[in-house]
Amino acid sequence: MNKKTLTKLEYHKIIDILIEQATSFGGKERCKRLKPMTSITDIEAAQEQTAAAFTRIIKKGRPSFGSCNPVGESLKRLEVGAALGSGELLRICKLLENAGQIKAYGRHETVDDAEDCLDAFFQQIEPLTLVSTEIRRCIIDEDEISDDASSTLKQIRRSMNQINDKVHSTLSSLVNGSLRTYLQDAIITMRGDRYCIPVKAEYRSQVSGLIHDQSATGSTLFIEPMSVVKLNNDLKELYGKEQEEIQVILARLSADVAEYIDSIRTDYKVMTELDFIFARGNLAINMNASKPIFNTEGRIHIREGRHPLLDKKKVVPITVTLGDTFDLLIVTGPNTGGKTVSLKTVGLFTLMGQAGLHIPALDRSELAIFENVYADIGDEQSIEQSLSTFSSHMTNIVSFLKHVDEHSLVLFDELNAGTDPTEGAALATAILSYLHQRGIRTMATTHYSELKVFALSTPGVENACCEFDVETLSPTYRLLIGIPGKSNAFAIAGKLGLPDYIIEDAKTHLTEQDESFEDLLTDLETSKRTIRKEQEEIEHYKRELARLEEETRQKRDKLEEQRDRIIREANEKAHEILADAKETADETMRNFHKFGKANISVAEMEKERERLRKKMNATQNSMKTDTKKPKKAYKPSDFKLGESVKVLSMNLTGSVTSLPDSKGNVTVQMGILRSTVNISDLEIIDEAPAYSFAKRTRQTGKGKVKMGKSLAISPEINLLGKTVDEAIAELDKYLDDASLAHLSSVRIVHGKGTGALRAGIHKYLKRQKHVKSFRLGAFGEGDAGVTIAELK
Repeated sequence: MNKKTLTKLEYHKIIDILIEQATSFGGKERCKRLKPMTSITDIEAAQEQTAAAFTRIIKKGRPSFGSCNPVGESLKRLEVGAALGSGELLRICKLLENAGQIKAYGRHETVDDAEDCLDAFFQQIEPLTLVSTEIRRCIIDEDEISDDASSTLKQIRRSMNQINDKVHSTLSSLVNGSLRTYLQDAIITMRGDRYCIPVKAEYRSQVSGLIHDQSATGSTLFIEPMSVVKLNNDLKELYGKEQEEIQVILARLSADVAEYIDSIRTDYKVMTELDFIFARGNLAINMNASKPIFNTEGRIHIREGRHPLLDKKKVVPITVTLGDTFDLLIVTGPNTGGKTVSLKTVGLFTLMGQAGLHIPALDRSELAIFENVYADIGDEQSIEQSLSTFSSHMTNIVSFLKHVDEHSLVLFDELNAGTDPTEGAALATAILSYLHQRGIRTMATTHYSELKVFALSTPGVENACCEFDVETLSPTYRLLIGIPGKSNAFAIAGKLGLPDYIIEDAKTHLTEQDESFEDLLTDLETSKRTIRKEQEEIEHYKRELARLEEETRQKRDKLEEQRDRIIREANEKAHEILADAKETADETMRNFHKFGKANISVAEMEKERERLRKKMNATQNSMKTDTKKPKKAYKPSDFKLGESVKVLSMNLTGSVTSLPDSKGNVTVQMGILRSTVNISDLEIIDEAPAYSFAKRTRQTGKGKVKMGKSLAISPEINLLGKTVDEAIAELDKYLDDASLAHLSSVRIVHGKGTGALRAGIHKYLKRQKHVKSFRLGAFGEGDAGVTIAELK
């Protein structure tokens, strides 16, 4: 990958952030060496590892590799038979203990946990618990070996403690006894690992012993009394034995560790790699990044991408497409509008994705795999090399035009700026045409109007612009693909205070063609915004329509289920009646034959016939429904549109939606159920009609609105499956509409369930001024699953 491009796109800053995520020295070094790859197999494998680490961190938290210190040099010394020091052994011990923690972290807690690509890494780790436990038992820290490291060391230190006690007791008796007057201070000190007492120089002859030191002034001599010389000699000898035994212990521990050199080296290598992988996963979490989809067709589609080096709370996401229907994208617009950021976002995402890092964009974003990325961004003018801005850019362009091919991504920022506009635009058009003809994916930012025209008139080339709000004099940083952008120089200058007469004079220097072109750009941008807004509204309507269709489907399924149940029950009842009738007929035939053969009197035959007649009448009566009759007989003229009626056979209330026909049948709307019923099965109830035909024909415009409302409002609302808060919000709007529509009563379907929804609705209804009363539904109205509310 081109090294200059990595610098231009600030890839090293991403690496610096990644290094901070690693917790071990080896992991940090591994992050430093991360470079974009070109093999799709390697890239996909790295992306899978990052995704697996991302998932594990979310589920279990982040593992620590802080004790995974380098042990390579120590292992090399063990291979040649050398013994390690206590510090080196402790580092190996900490590595193995850390390996045990990572091994435990890698285990799946439940059988439902899916395996991932990191399982192979965790399986390679060997904690060597016995080795680390033995090292920890023997070595307390780098400067201290445990007494229990060996029985010999324990015995030596016990003897040393006994001699120390004897020396201190002997010297204490001398200091506090006969020699007190000869001493500079009543203390015991050490000189060269020997216990001494400070004696005044003039009393040297009064104290027998060996002189080991004297003060700077010579007034104090540090003398080892003869009574403790032997004890000090014994103590010195024990010190030597202690050090020898410590070396024996370290050699034994080193030999134990040497048996597992390969395993320890593997543990360090695997844990370093895991630290590197989990650093990538943690970076993805911090950036709110996702795994991109890769292709080898040169197709880029970044969905709501955010530049990773900008403040994620302020950065405006951009959507960029390149390489599908067009392979050259020309981005225009004012300065500070976000053109360069858009350019860098595409380039940096490509580098990050090919390095195995997730990108801060929505999922299902697509990236192409490029063998090289070339970027000409920024100013590289050099006084020492006599390079102007234009020369530095051209030198850079010439250098990579020699190497670009169909597997390259080329990025230009302000192509050919810094020279004569006419020549610069012509040269820029030629360079872009050359790359376009070769099918090289290219993205360029520019102010040249000629390039806007080139994009509009050339197949496979597309314009884009960074949106700019002239009213607030600030960019929105949104990238709009499909239309060229305006520089807005006059508008910006005016907002900044440049006098109007200067701006008007500047406009006179524009040709009519230039003004027409700028006006066209303005119209295009306005149309783009309008279309985008309308598309959002259409999407909203589509979602709402889908919701309504789903509700209708559920209601239809419920009605069909009820219909099937009623038909099934009716068939079962009919089957029972037919079976009973058949049995009665069979019995009649048997009696007929019996009466014909036997000498049976007429009275007995009549008695049997009467019994059968009663049985048939009872069966006939059981088939009749207990249908109530209306309180009075109604004429067809009594029924008007919107009349509130009760269907006696169904025990349901509703409203008349059609006038009686020649047979006296009318259509009645009962909630979501509409049925044709004869007027003999109807009873007019004393409620104000929901609407009347007379009002419909005579009302003013305002009345027509009310009539239309009543026609549209259903006398029933279904709140099944909603929370109390959702149901109250929907019910509140529905009651307002029902009140405006002059509905006298409404049917609220809330279901039985736990009763929480019903209780919440009743509590709400008690507080409503336009609700006269409410009650639970009667049998046939829905029972406790329905509330009937009477409106004022």
